[in-house]
Amino acid sequence: MRFVVVTGMSGGGKSTVLKMLEDAGFYCVDNLPISLVEKFVELISMPNSEVSKVALGLDVRSDQSFQDATRILEQLKQKGYNFEILYMEADENVLIKRYKESRRVHPLALEGRVEDGVRRERKVLENVQKSADYVIDTTHLLTRELKEELDRIFVENEEYNSLMVTVMSFGFKHGIPVDADLVFDVRFLPNPFYIDQLKSKTGNDREVQDYVLSFDEAETFMDKLVDMIQFLIPNYVKEGKYSLVVAIGCTGGKHRSVTLANELYKRMKDKGTYGIKLHHRDLTNPGR
Repeated sequence: MRFVVVTGMSGGGKSTVLKMLEDAGFYCVDNLPISLVEKFVELISMPNSEVSKVALGLDVRSDQSFQDATRILEQLKQKGYNFEILYMEADENVLIKRYKESRRVHPLALEGRVEDGVRRERKVLENVQKSADYVIDTTHLLTRELKEELDRIFVENEEYNSLMVTVMSFGFKHGIPVDADLVFDVRFLPNPFYIDQLKSKTGNDREVQDYVLSFDEAETFMDKLVDMIQFLIPNYVKEGKYSLVVAIGCTGGKHRSVTLANELYKRMKDKGTYGIKLHHRDLTNPGR
């Protein structure tokens, strides 16, 4: 039997994950009190049980003393029960934004401030996160991309190292992305904006891509960039990093940066066990 404990930050996507796992054939139980976890595991593990895949959702709402969860999970391991822990994470600002948009009260916001609740919860879940088998950061993930990650881990059973790489294009005139880990400036390349037939197009158009990539400097830059990032990724994983944002910027974020972000994504998407997504931040921003 495959048994997955789904936990993590409130607003990180646990409920969505349980629905997706249910669609993938898992028997899902959400918000079970901590005190009932051990009995539940004993029942589903009985020899005559017809359940082969189980997902159990645990969060801070299920028990005021969530610290007991780590103790009970450890006891289950000592008794020989095998399970995996999937921890759902997101950036603090994103979690706050999601709560405010939903108008829900955070379970640990004792005085009504979402910010305080998020920080308390992160502290409570600190030990659970450290023991997790998988950590998925949904800060930049679309629902479709989250499903792809879950399918990769729990349906296709591919190797997983808990790192999500976001390749992002942007325009310096709109500011450097605040969540970028690595920032690369490609304004050293000729700008298609000054070519009349390319000005109104973007780096998603073949004509702009052919122009930008026709320069030897662009090809050399891409070779060196891919080599460096592939060197960095396993070292980031070793240090416990779950999310890596690689930002490529040009003046307006529509031509050079988009072209090279597309190219980087294409070269990296099948190179490792990490998750990878592509995001063009300023492609639809007005102006150059």
